[in-house]
Amino acid sequence: MRIYIASDHAGFELKTALSAFLQSNEHDVVDVGPHAFDPHDDYPDFCMAAATAVVADAGSFGIVIGLSGQGEAMAANRVQGARAAVFYGGPEEIVTLSREHNDANVLSLGAKFLTIEEAQAAVALWLATPFSQGERHLRRITKLDHA
Repeated sequence: MRIYIASDHAGFELKTALSAFLQSNEHDVVDVGPHAFDPHDDYPDFCMAAATAVVADAGSFGIVIGLSGQGEAMAANRVQGARAAVFYGGPEEIVTLSREHNDANVLSLGAKFLTIEEAQAAVALWLATPFSQGERHLRRITKLDHA
């Protein structure tokens, strides 16, 4: 599975760890950046690029990472066809529902609130969870993608 991954400076360390984790699980990881730590970078530059790549590459997924994951999801969701869900801890059911009900194709992680192990578990669960294909969910996603 192809996964586009991006972060800002606050998510750089977690991005590096997750990239290695995903590659060790035989995923095709495309690092959209940043490729070096820069405390002055801007998350929209990288997160919007990752979301754009996901939308252009049917069947792929994206992971964007920042301090809280909130702004990163907002940036990704500016790309038509991207559906970013935020996870920064709490019940893992949030991750499952984002795939089952919303067909999320981008997962935004809050690096400040997750350990590497928690992030790995959330990502593994998210990637393993299929979209339910339920009629009401399809109808809602169509409305989102064509707004």
